[in-house]
Amino acid sequence: MANRLMDPIGRLMGLRYKSHPWHGVDIGPDAPNIITCYIEMVPSDTVKYEVDKASGYLRLDRPQKYSNVVPALYGFVPQTFSAQRVAEFCKEKTGRDDIIGDGDPIDICVLTEKDIVHGDILVKAKPIGGFRMIDSNESDDKIVAVLDNDAFYGQFNDISEIPELVIDRLKHYFLTYKDMPGKTIDVEITHVYGKDEAFEVITRSQEDYNNKFKSLESVLSNV
Repeated sequence: MANRLMDPIGRLMGLRYKSHPWHGVDIGPDAPNIITCYIEMVPSDTVKYEVDKASGYLRLDRPQKYSNVVPALYGFVPQTFSAQRVAEFCKEKTGRDDIIGDGDPIDICVLTEKDIVHGDILVKAKPIGGFRMIDSNESDDKIVAVLDNDAFYGQFNDISEIPELVIDRLKHYFLTYKDMPGKTIDVEITHVYGKDEAFEVITRSQEDYNNKFKSLESVLSNV
């Protein structure tokens, strides 16, 4: 009897309770070509929002100290994790041997012509490249994508096709958004890479996620 009840109860819980945006949302069957992304921030935000890893709710991280605002939809790729496999790729590309993963899901910027006024949403996006960003000695990749079927940006398939001004704005944001008076920020973007490397980072981050949380699904299935 208990086993027969389990399936309906599991479905009911899925309807009544919000899925954790990092662990409870699937990246999508067509990944890495088309992926589901969770958006935390939009260009109109004047404060920085970030998902609370324990609860899955969006929380206020900090007010923006200056007028610098994110120039695209900004969030992360569910069920990804920056650890050994992602760090190995960064080491290979930079020649540095001190790199480690930053222990977070992979960040993503999604370009769109539409005015989307709030975060805490899921969107489908097409990765076209990324920034190899290093924060101190941590690999902190920023995937760049376009909103799937976007009327303007949907035509682009690689970051090399995007207007240079758009890329410069994104780079400037990530190199300055942690700036604080009297504090030195050790952040650099070593490379702007194309679609193939973005796919590799996403795939490796999925492997890192499975290695870190491989017991999660088995634990939940026995609840």
